Amino acid sequence: MTESDRKPFLYVVVCAAGIAVDVGTLITAAQERDWEVGVIATPLAMNGFFDTEAVRAQTGRPLRSAWRRPDEPRPFPAPDALVLAPATFNTVNKWAAGIADTLALGTLCEVAGLGVPIAVLPCVADALAAHPAYRESVARLRGMGVRFADPYGGQAGEDGGRPRFGWERALDLLQDRD
Repeated sequence: MTESDRKPFLYVVVCAAGIAVDVGTLITAAQERDWEVGVIATPLAMNGFFDTEAVRAQTGRPLRSAWRRPDEPRPFPAPDALVLAPATFNTVNKWAAGIADTLALGTLCEVAGLGVPIAVLPCVADALAAHPAYRESVARLRGMGVRFADPYGGQAGEDGGRPRFGWERALDLLQDRD
């Protein structure tokens, strides 16, 4: 297969938020739009926030959360785009500050520096989204060309049900790039 024959490759970075349990929805939507997908998770997200074996099966690729050794081959090709979803308060703030203390954060910092399109679906409670550090982080990342959807707080409605997360919004944000 030549470079021009391969499908575009999407990195999906997953954080530790309850909604991560449904990350397969994003993977399915991306695959339906002809993306190949590789998943990178924060170390905390690997602790039961989603079904890691199901994600491995769905993508056909290893799930990454730790740095590889120098003698190990790269498990993913270079990204054509990246989605951070669900994006937590902590990850957004550390990324904007340039902190790369996990593979997920190091990848976010590096990919942003490469000019690769990035879409973010924040999963941040209203009180945290109002925090000055978060607002400044979002502004800094937007200034770098990162596209953000509105934050999802997941607050239950009057009927007790929670709103749908809308995983596909990330792909729409990538598609809407100028």
